[in-house]
Amino acid sequence: MTKRAYTVVLIVPTGIGATIGGYAGDALPVARMIAQVCDRLITHPNVLNGAQLYWNLPNALYVEGYGLDQVAAGNWGLRPVHQNRIGLILDRGIEPDLRLRHLQAADAARATLGLNLTEYVITDQPLNVELKTANSGAAWGTIEHPDSLLRAADKLIHKVGATAIAVVARFPDDCGSQALQNYRHGQGVDPLAGAEAVISHLIVRTFQIPCAHAPALLPLPLDVELSPRSAAEELGFTFLPCVLVGLSRAPQFTTRSVLSMVQASDVWADQVDAIVIPANACGGSAVMSLSQSNTKIIAVRENHTQMQVPPESLGINAIAVNSYLEALGMLVCDRAGIEPNALNPAIAPLRCLEVESIVH
Repeated sequence: MTKRAYTVVLIVPTGIGATIGGYAGDALPVARMIAQVCDRLITHPNVLNGAQLYWNLPNALYVEGYGLDQVAAGNWGLRPVHQNRIGLILDRGIEPDLRLRHLQAADAARATLGLNLTEYVITDQPLNVELKTANSGAAWGTIEHPDSLLRAADKLIHKVGATAIAVVARFPDDCGSQALQNYRHGQGVDPLAGAEAVISHLIVRTFQIPCAHAPALLPLPLDVELSPRSAAEELGFTFLPCVLVGLSRAPQFTTRSVLSMVQASDVWADQVDAIVIPANACGGSAVMSLSQSNTKIIAVRENHTQMQVPPESLGINAIAVNSYLEALGMLVCDRAGIEPNALNPAIAPLRCLEVESIVH
């Protein structure tokens, strides 16, 4: 008898200062570890992107955050692909030399990795990204000309047949800010992450197509006290390589409509066995949706964030663990069909449940 695929979702929300996964791809070791004990790992760019660093996980599905929310809600499914044709959008606000650096990175991905890219498009207006910080400390942001971004994506999709979109937007240089210094030293919140999510969400919501973003920034001065968790972003002029690698095999979105034939390889919310999340960041849409199903919610205490939303406050029945290593043990038990309490040295005997008799 063929067993069904064991499927895990790994989420580390963007821009909330997660101590693991809040920096430059520093949750990638967690993803590599979990990918070894499941058949399918569904995760998002914030987990897998490490600027010029990346890792090939053949059983990982690279899914943008808004799309992941839609999948968890049961509105969309995921359809694995062998290769996407990636369209590249460059912000008109990027300086010519910095634009050339990104085009050279894209050409390198074609020549060295064999990725399939279309022609690129420069937006007809500068996107003018603005970074903001919420009262909670979480990062977010806005773009002044979202219509320009959507026109560029539409051209790539309908003129040259792009099946995934990579965006490079010019972000503000703020070398002297305390927030940036904290981030480079392994503390605080990634000041760019929230605005990046806004950009990719807009394209995925509008076109139902895979999308991820890489910010364009001028290189920072050397810092001898740089944190290893932030170091991947300091290796060169661009963060684009990991985005192109992720999008190259990102699954397409599908629906159960009359016009969309369901395929055996499609992945739906009711096939998700477990989701692993930071313990105080349980308020996201995907977590809320999956908590209404049979999916096991595994909440990791050691991954602190700026959020204060534990599962108990939302009535979510979660398995609390101290570390990702402990979460891995829970996943292994679940996949093997082992009750975790059976691994304890002392097991209480079964209790008799009294059945009340009915008096006529």
